[in-house]
Amino acid sequence: MAGVLRWSRGLGDTGGHGARRDDRCGGATLVADRLRWKREEATRKQDVRRQLYGEYLTALTRTRGRLKEVRRADLDGAERARQAAAIFVEGGAYELRYQMALTATAPVVEHSDAALRKLRDVRDRIQEGSADEELQAELHLLIRAIKTLRDAMRTDMEADA
Repeated sequence: MAGVLRWSRGLGDTGGHGARRDDRCGGATLVADRLRWKREEATRKQDVRRQLYGEYLTALTRTRGRLKEVRRADLDGAERARQAAAIFVEGGAYELRYQMALTATAPVVEHSDAALRKLRDVRDRIQEGSADEELQAELHLLIRAIKTLRDAMRTDMEADA
């Protein structure tokens, strides 16, 4: 009689007033529902992280690309510095880091902060008018930080799979 609830008298009941619910099947249903909910919640959280991780990586690489463009542009130092600052802000990585801090695992947060610091370093070198060799070295460190972050994100996503 799966799914059927039966009512029976409780032990020691002398009249029909002490009826109790005989719910042996209902407990199993509650357990199954709870397990399904936990599985769905884990999937939802993983989907949220996957989306955020993609947005953060996109913001970092898009900003890096735009900073490289302004570096090569024929601009005076003040205009190059102004554009580098605007590109950094408009790139969106700075704002997404707060979502990363709330949503990502600790190792991913650590690497996401490191990548953002390297992006900021590239911006700073452009604003300072640093030599090409110094700027190229900073860009290389940024690329390495983004790769390390991406690897940490993959490891995090595989751990949940």
